[in-house]
Amino acid sequence: MLRPEFSYDFFTILIIVSLVFVAVTKLLFEKRFNQFTSILINSSYLKIYSKDQRFIDLFDSLLFINLLFSTAIFSFISYSVLFEPLEISYTFITKLCLGVGSFILIKTLAERLLGSLFNIDTLLDRYLFQKTSYKNFLGLVLIPINIILLYSISPSKPIILIAIVLLLLINIIGLLTSYKSNLNLIKRDFFYFILYLCTLEIGPYVILYKVLIETKV
Repeated sequence: MLRPEFSYDFFTILIIVSLVFVAVTKLLFEKRFNQFTSILINSSYLKIYSKDQRFIDLFDSLLFINLLFSTAIFSFISYSVLFEPLEISYTFITKLCLGVGSFILIKTLAERLLGSLFNIDTLLDRYLFQKTSYKNFLGLVLIPINIILLYSISPSKPIILIAIVLLLLINIIGLLTSYKSNLNLIKRDFFYFILYLCTLEIGPYVILYKVLIETKV
């Protein structure tokens, strides 16, 4: 299912490119990167760098590329194991990378637009920075997971589900940390924040899930 040799070449290239971008990030932002890697146990990174956030941040952009490639690889493996084997081709993997990137970018832009419409820019800017940070951290976690799934053990449903649960736990920790640190702002704009959650935090994933299920059928 995932064993054709030519597929390994392309996956290997993507993983190497991801590692290069991570290495460049650490080289250019060594202090920030070291703080970033302890984000699960220490919230100082979020407190320090949320104040200096920019719409386009080189640190986050470099890690986003790794997130893009790592998520595409893991999504391909997971779908092939949990649903049905996908046809492996360079074109398909490239489209998958572009699809993942487009989904994340469009969702982020829509969130910023909604923040402006509801006048909760301050809340959403801080929240999006924190959420982006945890997503990029997931990208780092996915590197060893992908390497293990591709080159060490044969992927199976239990293994994939364990990996997904691990990623969800990290994401939940990130969300809870974000909600806790922005609790006062959330209380002030509670109605708009709930509307945001239903519209752009939950809705897109429900739609994506239905698309995957319908595609499977």
